[in-house]
Amino acid sequence: MMKILLRNEFTIGVLAALLFIPFLGNVHLFDWDEINFAESAREMIVSGNYLSVQINFIPFTEKPPLFFWMQVLSMKIFGVNEFAARFPNAICGIFTLVVIFRIGKQIFNEQFARNWVMIYLGTFVTFIYFKSGIIDPWFNLFIFLAIYNFYNLTIPHKEKRNKLAILTGLYLGLAVLTKGPVAILISLLVYIVIVLLNRFRFFINIKEFLIIFITTLLVCFTWFGIDLIQHGPTFLIEFLERQIAIFSTNDADHGEPFFYHWWVLLLGCFPASIFFMKGMLIKTDTSNQKGFKQWMLVLFWVTLLLFSIVKTKIVHYSSLCWFPLTAIASIYITEAFSKNNVKLHVALKVIMAFVGVLLSTVFIILPFALMNKDRWVNLVDDPFAKGNLAAQVQWYWIDGLGGFVLLFGVLFYLLSKQIKLKTGILFLSVTVCCLYTTIMIVPKIEAISQRANIEFFEKRQTEDCYVETVAYKSYVPYFYARKKPYSKLQQKLIDSVMIAGSLQPDTLSTKQMERNFNEWVINGDIDKPAYFSIKVQNKQMLDTLPSLIKLYEKNGFVFYKREAKISSAQ
Repeated sequence: MMKILLRNEFTIGVLAALLFIPFLGNVHLFDWDEINFAESAREMIVSGNYLSVQINFIPFTEKPPLFFWMQVLSMKIFGVNEFAARFPNAICGIFTLVVIFRIGKQIFNEQFARNWVMIYLGTFVTFIYFKSGIIDPWFNLFIFLAIYNFYNLTIPHKEKRNKLAILTGLYLGLAVLTKGPVAILISLLVYIVIVLLNRFRFFINIKEFLIIFITTLLVCFTWFGIDLIQHGPTFLIEFLERQIAIFSTNDADHGEPFFYHWWVLLLGCFPASIFFMKGMLIKTDTSNQKGFKQWMLVLFWVTLLLFSIVKTKIVHYSSLCWFPLTAIASIYITEAFSKNNVKLHVALKVIMAFVGVLLSTVFIILPFALMNKDRWVNLVDDPFAKGNLAAQVQWYWIDGLGGFVLLFGVLFYLLSKQIKLKTGILFLSVTVCCLYTTIMIVPKIEAISQRANIEFFEKRQTEDCYVETVAYKSYVPYFYARKKPYSKLQQKLIDSVMIAGSLQPDTLSTKQMERNFNEWVINGDIDKPAYFSIKVQNKQMLDTLPSLIKLYEKNGFVFYKREAKISSAQ
């Protein structure tokens, strides 16, 4: 069956499309990142300004625009909705599987290539991210392609070296345009480690290095250079400040322990993470295979250690590790298939059993726990979490079916002796579990965590009004209320408040502008109605304001309205 489904690039592309594209619009976008990025794309369309990245029609200096351009194109085709926001990553998923199949076939053989695709499809985070609307899938693919072409330059007597150097620079530049110069940092660190491991053998000459450098610079200049010419260094300064903040501080309350990403990879990349541990010890046959494995191991450890050192830790920061992790796991699986005697160590079997049963239990128990939440919900101390759990969502035992499938796959692998059959069933069980979870469980989790807030702002789409959140950061009002650019009158009123506070609008940072605008909508002479959302534990902040009317409270959120204080004719 695997040989039929993963026979060639065409069948792999069709399978990927069938797995990644359906149900993309089945659930609202998740706050922050999904809504943040989709909103930037929407504001490009609304404003007609495709060169500047904006949020709330204020310059957004945290990301370059390439991914937003992809979303814009998707929204032009499918409309401004969840499906369009996630569609680019579904396409990325198709490309990724075809790319790793071709690379695996070129360096190893068809069996390795099929195994790599099977593992990528049968690993939790790699599957789910292609059904999301975040930047990282494309960012990681571009870096991986740059690293792969760079690796090809290290092969002695490799033909078309100038072309490989151009491709390396091209993909590196695209990665920078997708998320930023950390792509260059990672690639440079990988190359330095490779040079050190090979006793200061540099592999490329000055000409090839210059080709890579110039190509990368030219690709980056297609936007960074134009923005610098048009708007000066503002974007670059704020962008670099943001990167420094991520590396040096616990930004946005995402400070985690040093080994955070190690656990993320062990659990999120299950079961590939187990086979990766064994694959590191497997010897490869040819010099090209040895070189590729070395580059993959270096890419893995450089990325993991770099983002373990970085103060701000978010799950997808280590997602570039997924390419080398699954590649090394494929080395073990291919060796086991060919020799039928390469067994997992008892310790790895114990880890597989523990992690597999743990993850299965979570998927199985979750629906039962939420079906009987009345028995334990009063034990929850957090008012917001308790409010979330009050959402009217119907849970059934069958919602945990994906967990039962996963449990069967894990137990079958541990008990069976048929290496090909049990490995195929294990990864198939993860694929089924992931697909089932995205269809059955994720929409219900979204309903608990944020749907009440989204539905409140969705109702404001046809109303000329202000929409704001108070005491918490959210991009929900902008995207789901379809917020419009400020009119000249509104901007004049906002600016007058800023100037009264001795702050000139053109000297304000983005965060200062947002804070001032929020303050003005709450207390200033607004020209149209304003709607507010606040979390239940902070509602006293707005309850004490006589100008606000409390509308209702639902699932951890409290909603208010403020009537216009001046007429739009003023």
